Amino acid sequence: MRSPTDPVRKMDRMYRWTRHVYDWTRRYYLFGRDRLIDRIADHPPGDVLEVGCGTARNLRRLHRLAPDHRLYGMDASTQMLDTARRGLRRDGTASRIQLAHGLASGVGPDMFGRTAPFDVVFCSYVLSMIPNHDAAIRASLQALRPGGTFYIVDFWDQAELPAPFARALQGWLSLFDVHHRPALLDTLRGLEARGTVRLHLKAVGPRYAYIAALTRTTMEVPPRDTETTPPAHAGPAPA
Repeated sequence: MRSPTDPVRKMDRMYRWTRHVYDWTRRYYLFGRDRLIDRIADHPPGDVLEVGCGTARNLRRLHRLAPDHRLYGMDASTQMLDTARRGLRRDGTASRIQLAHGLASGVGPDMFGRTAPFDVVFCSYVLSMIPNHDAAIRASLQALRPGGTFYIVDFWDQAELPAPFARALQGWLSLFDVHHRPALLDTLRGLEARGTVRLHLKAVGPRYAYIAALTRTTMEVPPRDTETTPPAHAGPAPA
């Protein structure tokens, strides 16, 4: 029996009802998703994995823009995956987008019965919900071929927004266990400092969110304790 703190049970409880209105409501504040999907669509045809695919809204959009991509998605919530599969059947794309259940910290090609790594891995507003985001980042990079790109779009610190608005937004997001995690960007910068990735950061709005592109440059992704984290530096320039 799953414990009350089990991440699968937690996600299923959170999305049991909200999954039915998820896509309609999230378009009002999950900014930057379509910009990221458009960028991935411009890649040459390849194997693309979304970590935390939810309702598969992003994958369906990506398929419409770049039907030659081979698309995969995984999520921790069985409730969300049920909604995703219904959407794929409704769109007639169930045979073109493969889904799997699992945790972001354990993501890999074997989830889909394959051994070859992916050309692109991406996650959209997922890591801000995961306390152990470090393991999820490293697993995503391990699932990526050298030279491939791992994209992240997620909340930043809203430091350049009016303070009352930023506090209200952050308080509301915390109800869903969504938090800006400064250590997440430290992890990305540490991977760049070690030479594991080339990192490019771009702001979405005035520090509302950011898009990170990590191009994997080495065969091995180092464990956390072998990595140095550089001092914090200026963030991405506004889009």
